[in-house]
Amino acid sequence: MNDLVSAIARHGYALTFAFLFGQAMGLPLPASIAMIAAGAAIASHTLAGPGVFLAAFIGLLMGDVIQFWLGRYTGWALLGFLCRLSMNPETCMLRSAESFYKRGKATLVIAKFVPGLNTMAAPLSGSMKMPFGQFVLLDSSGALLYTTIYVLVGYVSRDFLAATLQNFYAAGRVMEFLLVLAIVIYIAYRIVQFRKYKIYDVVPRVQATELAARLAAGDRDRVQIVDVRSHGYYDIGAERIHGSIRIEPNNLDEELKNLSREKDIYLYCT
Repeated sequence: MNDLVSAIARHGYALTFAFLFGQAMGLPLPASIAMIAAGAAIASHTLAGPGVFLAAFIGLLMGDVIQFWLGRYTGWALLGFLCRLSMNPETCMLRSAESFYKRGKATLVIAKFVPGLNTMAAPLSGSMKMPFGQFVLLDSSGALLYTTIYVLVGYVSRDFLAATLQNFYAAGRVMEFLLVLAIVIYIAYRIVQFRKYKIYDVVPRVQATELAARLAAGDRDRVQIVDVRSHGYYDIGAERIHGSIRIEPNNLDEELKNLSREKDIYLYCT
């Protein structure tokens, strides 16, 4: 942290921009810590407040705009790539889509405070065909809120941060041991989670021609086709596979009650 504060003081605005832009692009950078350090630098008159705000705001907005257009033109391909960094890619996508489903497009205002969603929100907005002007308005509000809060935290807690850093360095070896221990625990946690979700690596699939052949053979009474396209990709007026029913994947507890236990169920999504 002390090194980060010193680096912020030396390279100030460029480093602030780089951290925020990198986070918006999905890189695992400690952008919130960088903003707190920048706030402390403002309090010590090392950096100018307007310059920090402008660098952070432009970095966030530029990264989000790039992610938005990548999401618009690549759709689930980009979302899948970003979600592979998480424990369970399917859960990563569904939780992000569920946030839009429950909170609407205003999710963009709070997205930067939610790990995982902060990376997914912009490309998800693009893939859902959100109007660009609306995206910029909401995302700008979120970027401004995020920047303001973390800079203020750093500004008002400068003395506390300095005292804390002095205690960290005084602890010396103890802090190094705790850091190594935390890394070991984290690695062990990742291994356990990887094994837990490995069963989802292979999802049973069937070709459309195979299902069509079964229906053509007169087996329609034993088949139920279900449209489970995610919110934002499903349009009530859009065409569905003939004979299929629609269930909302973000409301499964209620929707599953509509499915027959006597039929083979085939799902199709985006």
